[in-house]
Amino acid sequence: MKVVQINATCDAGSIGRICVAVSDLLTKQGIENYILYTSGHSNHFCGIKYSSDRYVKWQALKAKLFGGYGFNATRVTHQLIFELESLAPDIVHLHNIHNHNCNIGILFNYLRKKKLKVYWTFHDCWAFTGYCSHFVIADCDKWKIQCHNCPQRKVYSWLFDRSTELYKRKKYAIRRGLDLTIITPSKWLAGLVKQSMFKDYPVIVINNGIDLSVFKPVSSDFKIKYGVGNKHIVLGVSFGWGYSKGLDVFIKLAERLPCDYQVVLVGTNADTDKQLPSNIISIHKTTSQQELAQIYSAADVFVNATRQDTYPTVNMEAIACGTPVVTFRTGGSPEIINEKIGAIVECNDVVTLQLQIESICSTKRFVKEDILEASKAFDQKSRFNEYILLYQ
Repeated sequence: MKVVQINATCDAGSIGRICVAVSDLLTKQGIENYILYTSGHSNHFCGIKYSSDRYVKWQALKAKLFGGYGFNATRVTHQLIFELESLAPDIVHLHNIHNHNCNIGILFNYLRKKKLKVYWTFHDCWAFTGYCSHFVIADCDKWKIQCHNCPQRKVYSWLFDRSTELYKRKKYAIRRGLDLTIITPSKWLAGLVKQSMFKDYPVIVINNGIDLSVFKPVSSDFKIKYGVGNKHIVLGVSFGWGYSKGLDVFIKLAERLPCDYQVVLVGTNADTDKQLPSNIISIHKTTSQQELAQIYSAADVFVNATRQDTYPTVNMEAIACGTPVVTFRTGGSPEIINEKIGAIVECNDVVTLQLQIESICSTKRFVKEDILEASKAFDQKSRFNEYILLYQ
């Protein structure tokens, strides 16, 4: 058996790290495998870069100008097919293929012609919409029948609304003749797939996992380093702060919480800082995952105020470090939480969110041993071994 994974990155970003984790498990079992990618650079021994960063950026600009998101990148798709022909895999596992790294029409024609077994992990909703990767905030369900007059079009195309055309082209690309199985990291996303253009294809849920040798309770001098004293730390982590990740919610919490609480945000930047009040600690970037684990370990509660998400890794990372989680009831985020490790609050209910934060910090009602016991389910070796069993 020979397996090829295709993704935008290799060993970078959450999906790129998933690819590497799966690859390492395959290698340990003596299974030949490769990761084909286009963005950044990786030293991973199974990684093969099939495009330049400059070409990908040009395709991104082209998509913005002409609106053909997902059906550009013709030249690089032929290079991708050349690599597949050279490697001759038995299984092709698609991940993020909407980072201007292929023309899905050309790619799927090839996969159909070669009669290859294809697995496609949906890390968001892009595969079954005209443009968008998420549509919860836009409150749009046009994707169930046919996209048109896209409410988020300007995010993806400056000049043209081609959502109907792209929807139809995607539907045609995945027509009969494909040996395709869909994988989703959450039950929530699996439920959407079964209502979409992919409803006739099998759907399997395989939760994402994390490295429990990194994310675990560790000693931390965070409170001393940032002069927090004995304040309760309310932590938020994201790598792309904005309305969808609840930046405004944390600003409200910083205004409403008592003075013995300290809001800390990780993954911010200079633009984010301009929006933040002075009483929020802003950390632009951690030096390593180990440093991030130290911050999680120092926190009294982790808050995920996301308004649309598939299966947020940050929830698992916090829990693995022994920190209880409060999340909005959004997407697949609640699936990670049970009554022994955190609380779920209705989306946008800042009042109840505040009450839960204060209750958790004042009563210490969650036992660290229970939280750590629950985190064992997040072990990436166990989770991603489900991919291997599926291949076999």
